[in-house]
Amino acid sequence: MSDPMRIRAQSANGVATVRVLMSHEMETGLRKDAAGNTVPAWHITDVTATLNGKPVLSAEWGPAVAKNPFLQFNVKGAKVGDKIAITWKDNKGDTRTDETTVT
Repeated sequence: MSDPMRIRAQSANGVATVRVLMSHEMETGLRKDAAGNTVPAWHITDVTATLNGKPVLSAEWGPAVAKNPFLQFNVKGAKVGDKIAITWKDNKGDTRTDETTVT
């Protein structure tokens, strides 16, 4: 399993700004290693976010996203104490879910 995501969610005027730093290698499948062999593709394909269990974001990603991707988005109606959960799935079937509380 990969390292935990670093998630921050701060509310101001009824809108929470959510910042997520995901730990993932994000290989495109085009790079070659030192021996000249192609490094297999390994990247996040789906990202979802929920606010107190209700979906607020869904994204499909491909191999062109940078290593250790950063995602930022706003959620209207989020209050201090609400739970934000982020889930990603990659092309090898691995998944990771982490959550934070809105401050």
